[in-house]
Parts: sequence; C-alpha cells; structure tokens
Amino acid sequence: MTRKEIEEIVTEIANPVVNKHSFELVDVEFIKEGSSWYLRIYIDKPGGITIDDCQVVSEEISDILDKEDPIPHSYFLEVSSPGLDRPLKKESDFERFKGELVEVKVFKPIEGKKIFEGELVGYKDNKIIIKKNGNELMEFERDKVALVRRVIKF
Repeated sequence: MTRKEIEEIVTEIANPVVNKHSFELVDVEFIKEGSSWYLRIYIDKPGGITIDDCQVVSEEISDILDKEDPIPHSYFLEVSSPGLDRPLKKESDFERFKGELVEVKVFKPIEGKKIFEGELVGYKDNKIIIKKNGNELMEFERDKVALVRRVIKF
C-alpha cells in the first residue's frame, strides 16, 4: 500500500471523528523520518485547537485504527494543530485566509525569484493570486507552486 493510499484511508476514518467535534481536518500525512513512520493528523477550529482537543481526537482515531488496522507496519500517531504558519492546501484555506499575508514558493524561478510575499487576494481557476507592494497583482498556477503558507509577523 502506498503512502497516498494510507493517507486517503486515514482521511476517511478521521473525517467523521473530527466533524463530530466540530473541528476541521486540515491534513493527514504519513511520512518516514529516520527509521520510524509517523501518521500526523492536523486539526483546527476557530479560535485554535487545544491539547485536550488533540487528545480526544487522538484517542478516538487510535481506537478505530487499532480495530481496522489499515497500516501494515508500526507507526507513531500524532494529532496536532497545523500551527499559525500553516500551509494552505485546500480551496477553503485560500478563502479563509483571504486578505492575510502569505508566502508563495514556486518550483522554478520567476524572474530569478522562487519566493514571493504578499496579501492573499484569492484562488480562482486553479490560480493563487496575491497582491505585492500594495497593488501589484501576481498569479501563480497551482501546479507550479511548491508551498503557500501564512506569514506571521510579531
């Protein structure tokens, strides 16, 4: 079974649990770090996720994973908040964080640059749109973008 297939199965398992608590399932990752595998489930809610929220979701999902056993080897389960500088992946993320400062990293340089910062204007027709320097609009084809994340300045 591939990583992608495991992530899809776990997403199907996690969605009802997360929705039951009125949280948002932000992402599911199944990755290998060193010699260990990690199943990471990121959840969020307006106002932010607490440790207690993570614990409740972790326990419920762990019980289901133990019964259904969709992962053929050992792993560590982690449930957490995606953090303030969370990557934006879904169309709903782009809508939710419209008007906020974001960083866009592209795979190949555009005019010699791979990182762009600006106000998120939106997501339309598979393009991410930001406003740089107050009013200069830039559009990025989604498949040419490696990462979009919020920029948090203190």
